[in-house]
Amino acid sequence: MTEILQAMKERRATKRFDASYKIPEDELRAILEAAKSAPTAFNVQHWRFVVVQDAEQRAKIRAAAWNQPQVEESAALIVLCADFKAWKRDTSRYWAGVPKEMQDKYVGMIQHFYDGNEQLQRDEGIRSCGMAAYAIMLAAAAHGLQTCPMDGFDFKKVGEIINLPEDHEIVMFVAIGKGSEPPPPHGARLPYDEVVLRDRFA
Repeated sequence: MTEILQAMKERRATKRFDASYKIPEDELRAILEAAKSAPTAFNVQHWRFVVVQDAEQRAKIRAAAWNQPQVEESAALIVLCADFKAWKRDTSRYWAGVPKEMQDKYVGMIQHFYDGNEQLQRDEGIRSCGMAAYAIMLAAAAHGLQTCPMDGFDFKKVGEIINLPEDHEIVMFVAIGKGSEPPPPHGARLPYDEVVLRDRFA
């Protein structure tokens, strides 16, 4: 437990990566498998991870991302996308392997929860990707790697570059790799009593 808490405390957004570092495929897969363990409502698993390593694709995305170097210098650029219609794509698979009575119950609940509520479908997809992004960052730290969560880019343009389906939305990037320079000092954190409230706002 100490290692997990330490990784959370020490995490920084890495802006410059060692472009010569190549992440082993098994390590990258292990990080993304860990991300798949992130929670989602009704186990719908709204996230889709587009792993961008192709040099041409990276150059196009960098041009659409304010020319930020980590897009090309990182060992892998993960584009986290929310599938807003995951709730209706063969929903029985989300509860495969459990007793049929339980499976029928949850499949019915999924339909009732999401059907007709476009805003909720979007919100749940965004929430799920946010949790998965943090899982990626912690899993990368466990492998001795650094990360940079990113949203400074032209979402529409990047969507065109990766051929994003119409019922999906890009939520953010996470760049993964070996940092090439020490991270800057951490910004100040708000006082505990300002962000932790008991029972209600005053």
